[in-house]
Amino acid sequence: MQPTLLILAAGMASRYGSMKQVQGFGPSGETIMDYSIYDAIRAGFKKVVFIIRKDFADDFKEIFEPKLKGRMETDYVYQDLHAFVDGFSVPAERTKPWGTAHAVLCAVDAINEPFAVINADDFYGRDAFEKAHLFLTTACNAKLYSIIGYELAKTLSDNGSVSRGVCQVDSNNNLVSIAERTKIYRNEQNIITYEEGDKKFEVPFDSKVSMNFWCFDPSVFAFTKDIFLEFLAENAGNPKSEFFIPIIGDRFIHEGRGAIRVIPTDAKWFGVTYKEDAPEVQQSLNNLINAGLYPDNLWK
Repeated sequence: MQPTLLILAAGMASRYGSMKQVQGFGPSGETIMDYSIYDAIRAGFKKVVFIIRKDFADDFKEIFEPKLKGRMETDYVYQDLHAFVDGFSVPAERTKPWGTAHAVLCAVDAINEPFAVINADDFYGRDAFEKAHLFLTTACNAKLYSIIGYELAKTLSDNGSVSRGVCQVDSNNNLVSIAERTKIYRNEQNIITYEEGDKKFEVPFDSKVSMNFWCFDPSVFAFTKDIFLEFLAENAGNPKSEFFIPIIGDRFIHEGRGAIRVIPTDAKWFGVTYKEDAPEVQQSLNNLINAGLYPDNLWK
């Protein structure tokens, strides 16, 4: 059974200010998602499931169906605020989805096989998809998940601070914990720093970080549903609370349910956290095309 690629594309892009998931960055109008799907196909993935907003479905399908027809099976899942809340009240002022782990849970009826999860607006590189496919087809099971680990220095923006999940890894390359650092940047002395309150801390350049590229067995759905109900019991009334995938990973490890292998990649991540990142993303793609790693037109 070939693994599935699950793409999280329901976010509202608050910092970026527009629907960056479908903005064209490649020379033939390719989105960053196009490059991820192209790399996934080359790695052996046969199916992609998009998590999107229902009000955006027709426009989204119009963009991607013609490109992928005959190349990859497609399916669509809608992340709805009222899905899986089981009687908990959703605050009237809440507009954002519940978060990435809730988005994964919304795909339960579309996926029955091992699967990878990625963000729509992040460029991960071919190496990451090849390693994910290998893990999903040879090692993934109900007691062993994985995360693709990027070198922190290769994931920063020159246009502002970023949030990163800094991974602590044991001697067997298994995840011990993820510390969510919400304000990481390279300072004037070229030292990577994160701020917490009024204090600043140095972070090693080669620290492994999560860019939300996970590999799961479908057993994760039942586990996630149980934890989401616990989350709602504590946070349902908070309109800004979010249920993130690292919450699931942390509970999976610390409840002794299994291990999460950190698979390192030396690929350079890039994405569009800020509008000012867009020209750099375009230049990075052009450099890869000029190096012969991608064609001028992915789907020609």
